[in-house]
Amino acid sequence: MNSLLGRENKVLNISTIQIRPNRTQPRRNFDEEELRSLSRSIVENGILQPLVVRRINSTEFELIAGERRLRAAIMAGLSKVPCVVHKCGDKDSALLALIENLQRTDLNMFEEARGIARLIRKYGLTQEQAAVKLGKRQSTVANKLRLLRLGFEEQEWILSAHLSERHARAMLRIEDESLRREVLSRVISDHMSVGQTELLVTEALMKKPEAAPIPKQERKIAIKDVRIFVNTINKAVDTMRLSGINAISHRSETDDYIEYTVKIPKSASKNAS
Repeated sequence: MNSLLGRENKVLNISTIQIRPNRTQPRRNFDEEELRSLSRSIVENGILQPLVVRRINSTEFELIAGERRLRAAIMAGLSKVPCVVHKCGDKDSALLALIENLQRTDLNMFEEARGIARLIRKYGLTQEQAAVKLGKRQSTVANKLRLLRLGFEEQEWILSAHLSERHARAMLRIEDESLRREVLSRVISDHMSVGQTELLVTEALMKKPEAAPIPKQERKIAIKDVRIFVNTINKAVDTMRLSGINAISHRSETDDYIEYTVKIPKSASKNAS
């Protein structure tokens, strides 16, 4: 990574409103409790590791690394943050941001896979070249990319149920999407281990349907944990906020219902159209 960086490497205290997020950031989900914990630490101890930015004009900077620290600093009420300023172009900035984030251990499996796919697509790399840049084996990169064969909703179910990457890879053995969803639903509702999941997948593949398939519109997947769907709403609102849309969400709960209200400024919809 150091070979891509310029020699300026200055540490400056930069106003948070002058720092733009990096569009190639692979991480899309930030745990609120973790951010609050980091924010409390920043209040007590300050920011121990400077953010990494590059200058894009006389008054603005683009973030290369340190989005969690930036978010936590803003949460703590800091108006300025210490930053290391690197000289690099658009391509190197994007590449550095992807590599830095992909080398973190707190990305979920699908964020990591999407980041690797973006790295390969954007810079025309082979899987082997991407593996070298990330310090991984080519087979590891290939297995990560295979996870993207699962649909977005399936990915959300897996993450919300806290299943492992081995659970996800076991599901990839089933090519038929409707069957895969049925099996995944059973894995989640029965809290199956990896071994139990692999056995269930094998049994599902060995069974041959004797009756005509149920029309798609009549199929229902029994997902018992409503948190899966609540989490999807939260992520949609977070995505709008990261895109610059000041969406406001409010949650209320009774004995019988969980109610969500999402307000989107009309100015945002006009700009989108």
